[in-house]
Amino acid sequence: MKTLKFTPELVSLVLSGEKTSTWRLFDDKDLQEGDELSLIHKETGEEFSKAIIVTVKEKKLKDLTEDDFEGHEKYESEEKMYEAYRKYYGDKVMPDTVIKMIDFNLCEKG
Repeated sequence: MKTLKFTPELVSLVLSGEKTSTWRLFDDKDLQEGDELSLIHKETGEEFSKAIIVTVKEKKLKDLTEDDFEGHEKYESEEKMYEAYRKYYGDKVMPDTVIKMIDFNLCEKG
């Protein structure tokens, strides 16, 4: 089973159903529709839920629209979004970087 890690502030959004989408860059797990996921609390390393991927879309960061943010947390500005992703992925994050948008449904809560 593939795993996805979430920061503590996102765990509660996932469990409440407010966050139903996650965006990943440089996908080294080959995440695909139908994949079963183990959702992991990044700080504790513990599984907090299981999920299944229902849709996967790819798009360049510079091409994101308001609709793409449905089920995903919003950023104060485009620059704040780039700052957030550079924190996770380093300085290689640019407007032309492809982002994988993954919509998921929870299967069980941990």
